[in-house]
Amino acid sequence: MVRKSSLRIGLSLICGVCATVVLAAEPEPVEQHNSNALWFENWTGLSNAKLTISAPDGEIIAIEADGGTPVYRLSGEVSDGVYRYELSAATDEQVKIVNPINNGRGADQRDTVAKPFYMEGSFTVARGVIITPELVLEDEG
Repeated sequence: MVRKSSLRIGLSLICGVCATVVLAAEPEPVEQHNSNALWFENWTGLSNAKLTISAPDGEIIAIEADGGTPVYRLSGEVSDGVYRYELSAATDEQVKIVNPINNGRGADQRDTVAKPFYMEGSFTVARGVIITPELVLEDEG
C-alpha cells in the first residue's frame, strides 16, 4: 500500500516536471522548402513575424505575417545563388521591461513586453528553383 502511494507520488512529480519543461520550451521553427517556396514549421507560440530575405543580387525582400508562418515564394526572374534570411517574431512569453518609459498611455501602459525570437539561415537557388545542396565527399587517394 505504501509502495503504491510512493509510486503514484513519484510519477506525479515526474509528470509535473515534464509538463513544466514542455511549457517553458523555447519555440524552435524548422525551415522547410519545396522548389519555389520557403516557410517554417513548428510555429507554435510565435506571432507578428517578419522574414527578411537578402537575394544574391542585393535585393531585400520583407514579408510580414501577423499570425502563422511567413512564406517566401520565388516568382518571375530569380537570381541563382545563396539567399540569406532573418526571421524575427514575438513569443507568447512576456518579459518585464527593465527601464520603462512613459509612453503616454496612462493606465493602459504595460510593464511587460513579448519576448522576441530571432533566427537566421540560408537556402540555395539553382536554375530558378530552391534546392537542397548535396554534401560532396571526396575520396582520399
